[in-house]
Amino acid sequence: MSTPIELVDYQHQLGPVLIGRGTPVTIRAIEGLAMPVVRTTDVEPPGEDGMWLGADYLGGRVLRIDAAVKNPGNPGAVLDTIAALQDASDTEAVRGQAGTTLALRLKFPGRPTRVAHGRLRKLDADVTQLIHGYVPLDIEFHTAQHLFYDDEQQTTSMPLGSLTEGGMTFPLQFPFTIHGDPSAIGRPGYLEVDGTRETWPLLRVTGPCANPTITHVTTGRSLTVLTTLAAGEWVEIDTRPGWRTVLRENGGAAPLAPASRIDQFVLTPGLNEIRWTATDNTLTSTLAVTWWPAYKAL
Repeated sequence: MSTPIELVDYQHQLGPVLIGRGTPVTIRAIEGLAMPVVRTTDVEPPGEDGMWLGADYLGGRVLRIDAAVKNPGNPGAVLDTIAALQDASDTEAVRGQAGTTLALRLKFPGRPTRVAHGRLRKLDADVTQLIHGYVPLDIEFHTAQHLFYDDEQQTTSMPLGSLTEGGMTFPLQFPFTIHGDPSAIGRPGYLEVDGTRETWPLLRVTGPCANPTITHVTTGRSLTVLTTLAAGEWVEIDTRPGWRTVLRENGGAAPLAPASRIDQFVLTPGLNEIRWTATDNTLTSTLAVTWWPAYKAL
């Protein structure tokens, strides 16, 4: 994975295209960065004043960017910039299937770069003054969620057979079933998650093992994949909204146990403990956990 471009304050990036400070695309305003769209279940009570306030659900954001491309004396370069913005969203990877998104990276003073994931829904250009190298742009970016994410992912790996204290009793009986020991000093499985909101991780188990179970200790939520992995084979559980898939290395799907709720398996801000078990007669299988810290606000 390539290293993201380091942005300066008031410089942003829509897909591969830099906009804002230091670029030909100047930005007058960005709307929609604060309170997201709210879906309410409020009900007007019959025969009396007031309102019965129901549960609120937060939708995606509609980020409106009031911008303009400026390149005096070079209208061709202005059109090239607009074409690059359009090309960013007009790809098979972005719009070819449900759930895929484009990244909008945002950099404001006093904050690291944050990322919103969504799709470009509007790109209007007023070419009235193109001859002067100036074209106003009306941009709308609709996000899949109301959350902002860290620019870079966090990843940790947890070997199934890692023992930090104690030992084994011989003779050994194969196959092994290894269970996490919460008293083990320094045992892999503790994650410090930044952010102000829970985040959905990617979980990849690499074999050889069978029927891995991954448990988030704090919430008690567990995911069990009913599959057998040979050495080098893997299964990846993507818990992120809009995705939520369980895929093998060959592109095929793998089933979850009926009690597994992929939509409720989240990492919470602060210290998280992950335990996992599987049947493995080599003690070489691993679990990799990848996550992006999430924030309710910039």
